[in-house]
Amino acid sequence: MEYETPLFFHVMEYASRADRDVVDMVSGNPDWEPPAALRDGLREYADLEPDRFQYPPSQGLVELREEIAARRGVDAEQIVITNGAGEANYLAMARALERGRGEEILLTDPVYPYYPGKTTMLGGTPAYVEAAADGQLDPAAVREAASDETAAIVVNSPNNPTGAVYPEETVRELVAIAEACDAILVSDEVYDHYDLSGTFSSALAVESAHRIVTNAFSKSMAITGFRVGYAIFPPELVDDAKSRHMLVNVAGNRPGQYAVLQALRETGPGYYERNRDLLRERVTTFTDALDAAGAAYTRPDGSFYVMARFEGYPGTLENVERLIDEAGVAGMPGEAFGDSRSEWLRFALVTPRLEEAAERLAAYFA
Repeated sequence: MEYETPLFFHVMEYASRADRDVVDMVSGNPDWEPPAALRDGLREYADLEPDRFQYPPSQGLVELREEIAARRGVDAEQIVITNGAGEANYLAMARALERGRGEEILLTDPVYPYYPGKTTMLGGTPAYVEAAADGQLDPAAVREAASDETAAIVVNSPNNPTGAVYPEETVRELVAIAEACDAILVSDEVYDHYDLSGTFSSALAVESAHRIVTNAFSKSMAITGFRVGYAIFPPELVDDAKSRHMLVNVAGNRPGQYAVLQALRETGPGYYERNRDLLRERVTTFTDALDAAGAAYTRPDGSFYVMARFEGYPGTLENVERLIDEAGVAGMPGEAFGDSRSEWLRFALVTPRLEEAAERLAAYFA
């Protein structure tokens, strides 16, 4: 079987071998501090008894699942703690395909590249609905594309790579479409704490047996290396998801779950608001530089990515490597996210050197 392998690590490795200084704007690794309570939780964990260094419950620490359940308004038994949002999406897509209603996974274009890779790995067939220029998704286009062969509709809001945030009406329509064709809506909400527009709506607001919500603490707590995520399943789909999780992973990261639990309990809303304010400032700084370079760009309503199009400089891997070598800025090729953004480049606003990178791009393309 041939998988669609994402290009992130290829670009990062190329940048690391460059014969010059390079500003990394490739992957979404937040450069800001995690919650103080998370560091405290790790220190506390180090002094626990040896039995706490053994396997946790496979589906995740009971206390963490209960904390998430209370915050999300669901039963703790519906939650599986996963190896980041990546595994959460894998489990959700697997359960959708295992229902036997079809083999098609309906994705958006542009798309987060790991979704089509997971689709082919699971034996599904990817199909695409093109998003609007601003990244918004037209439910009518999704409804037209969906069929009896559609096992799942996978969406991401706030969106990577476009920065679009789907309004409540769109989310409700997507759930209704999944119900109408007996499919599963997989709603990846990993950037929910980076809604810069105030319009984010979770699919959990819609009661349905046809939606699975995935999330993680990787972005919200700036801990992508901890790999603590979760999926919320309808009751009738959760047991087999727990079994697959156990067979693939046995269990998850116990110290990480413990520290995340402490951080959830002790971190107030101010932490997340400060990070959103930082992102707003970075969006302005970066897009001002793109204006100076004469580029077209998307201004994100959420997440922390900007897509830019420079005249005569399509978003190919070759041009990304050229930009690393000649300008000292590493981004992602638009072609990695689908056909509709092949003329674009994507930049992650998660570096303290963002202003320097913006100046380099402005000088290079001016």
